[in-house]
Amino acid sequence: MHLDRVLAERGMTLTELADRVGVTVVNLSVLKNGRARAVRFSTLTAICEVLDCQPGDLLSVRPREG
Repeated sequence: MHLDRVLAERGMTLTELADRVGVTVVNLSVLKNGRARAVRFSTLTAICEVLDCQPGDLLSVRPREG
C-alpha cells in the first residue's frame, strides 16, 4: 500500500482524507500500514476520487513468502 506516498504528494493528511472519504482514520491507518485483509471497492473508489489517482497508484502486489 502506497497511501502514505500519495498523501505526501498531494499534501494531504490521513485525517483530511478520512473526512473527505467518510471513513475513520483508524480504518485508513490499517490500510496505510498494510494490515488490512480487504478493502471495499466503494472505499477504494472514494479514496482514488479524492486523491485523483488510480488503484494502481495505491496498491502493488508482492510475491507471497514461504
